[in-house]
Amino acid sequence: MPVVTFDQVTVAVETDHSPEPKVLLDAVNLELKERRVGVIGANGSGKSTLLRLVNGLVQPTAGTVSVNGDNTVRAVRKVRRNVGFVFTDPLSQLVMPTGREDVELSLRRSIKNGTERRHAAETALERLGLLRLADQSIYELSGGERQLVALAAVLAVDPAVLVLDEPSTLLDLRNRELLRRTLSGLEQQIIMSTHDLDLAREMDRVLVIESGKVAFDGGPEEAVAAYRSLCMDGLQTQGPGSI
Repeated sequence: MPVVTFDQVTVAVETDHSPEPKVLLDAVNLELKERRVGVIGANGSGKSTLLRLVNGLVQPTAGTVSVNGDNTVRAVRKVRRNVGFVFTDPLSQLVMPTGREDVELSLRRSIKNGTERRHAAETALERLGLLRLADQSIYELSGGERQLVALAAVLAVDPAVLVLDEPSTLLDLRNRELLRRTLSGLEQQIIMSTHDLDLAREMDRVLVIESGKVAFDGGPEEAVAAYRSLCMDGLQTQGPGSI
C-alpha cells in the first residue's frame, strides 16, 4: 500500500482583505498508509486543500508532502502518474464532448494503438455501468452521471492512489450506492473527503479537519462522533438566532 506523508505542512495564501496571509492548513503531520482514508469537516475547514496537496495541485507554503518518498513539488509528474484525482465538480476535469472521448484522452499516453485504446475506454466505462452513455454529450448527462464518467477516466489509467474530493455530492441514491460498491472493490489506496457520514464510516481511518488542523485522527465511528461534537459546540457558540 502506498504511503502519503505530510511533514509539518502549512498552506497560507494572500488575501485582499488582510495584511496577514490566510492559513488554510497549519503544521500538519500525517503518515497515511491505510487502504481507505476518509476526511471530514465543515466547509472551509481545509479538507480540499489537504487533498490537493497529495498530487501537487496545491504546493505547501512550508513543509513537504510525499507519495512513496516522491516529493509532490520536485517530482510532481511522477506523483501525478501515481495519484488520480476526482474533483467535486466533474466539469472541472471532463474536457471532451463525450465520455468515451474523455476516457480515451486519459489513456492516450499509456495506450498508443487507437483500437486498443477504444477497447480499454469501453472497459473502464462498462465497469461503472456507463457504456450505454459513452457517446452522449457530457452536457446531456446528469450531475451524477458526469461524476461517474470522471471517475472512470481516472480509474482507466490505474493509479496507485485515488483521491476524491466529496465524490457523492451530486449523486442520487442509486449512483451513490454504485459509487460505494465500486470504491469498496478497488485495490487502490483511497483518500476521500466527504460530507456523507455513512460513507465515512466505511473507511479504515478518518481525519477530522477543523480550522486547518487535524482535530481528530482515528477510527471511523470515533471520528464521526468527534465531528458531531465539534458541530454541536459550534452551534452553542453561535447561539440561537445566529443562523
